[in-house]
Amino acid sequence: MIYLRSFRLSCKTVRDPYIYPYHVFAGKAKDWILFDKITILYGDNASGKSTMLNILANQLQIEGKENATHNPWDPYFDQFTKECSYGLGEDEYGRTISKIPPGSRYIKSEDIMYEIKKIQQETVLQEGYLYEHAKKGWTKEQRDEYKNSWEMKRDMENMIYSQEKYSNGETALQIFDDYLNMDALYLLDEPEVSLSPRNQVRLAQQLNQASRFLGCQFVIATHSPFLLGTLDAKIYNLDSPNLDACQWHELENVRYFYDFFKQHEREFQ
Repeated sequence: MIYLRSFRLSCKTVRDPYIYPYHVFAGKAKDWILFDKITILYGDNASGKSTMLNILANQLQIEGKENATHNPWDPYFDQFTKECSYGLGEDEYGRTISKIPPGSRYIKSEDIMYEIKKIQQETVLQEGYLYEHAKKGWTKEQRDEYKNSWEMKRDMENMIYSQEKYSNGETALQIFDDYLNMDALYLLDEPEVSLSPRNQVRLAQQLNQASRFLGCQFVIATHSPFLLGTLDAKIYNLDSPNLDACQWHELENVRYFYDFFKQHEREFQ
């Protein structure tokens, strides 16, 4: 299912050419980005791929969206966001959908690392676990009673044991699995962080399955060759002047890996 069909950057300019985020995308607003079930925003550091995801999250008002600046008097990110355009997809009857599905979210690499650290710290883990129960409608009295119960102690021991049993990468894969629900849009910012190459491929295969069978759509910012080569994705190169769509093996970062191992080919023989 495709919930987000298209996106176009603001083509307006401001007097100061260095104002964020106008300077990041200067000259790149010529064409629309057309999304597939999985779409990758590829680019080197400072290419704007994370900024573009956050613009989308703010435009769509989905969980995980962030303010781009801690300065409340800086209007430029909100201004730029409002100047960008997007189009939604169609339902099974060919009608344009009216909104992004509930449960959609913007997931950043630091969100995953925070969840891992939260699991590693018992006090923080306990408070986070109680907070989840509060979100489910438990009263303060119910939470206080549960906090001092043997059930809470058992649940904490189980979660701490799980963290000790698995590496950060395996825990990250489990967190992604917990985050993903059916029929939703997910914006993923560098999900490969903390994952080994093998686990990056496992995650990519998991995302392929979710898009094919669970009705999920993904927009992913990455420059990992393992994700780029495994995901069944449409790829846009933010390093190119016109945000060109391209094949994964044409990308500079992937070619760098290829050339590096080609130089050391004899060592593998």
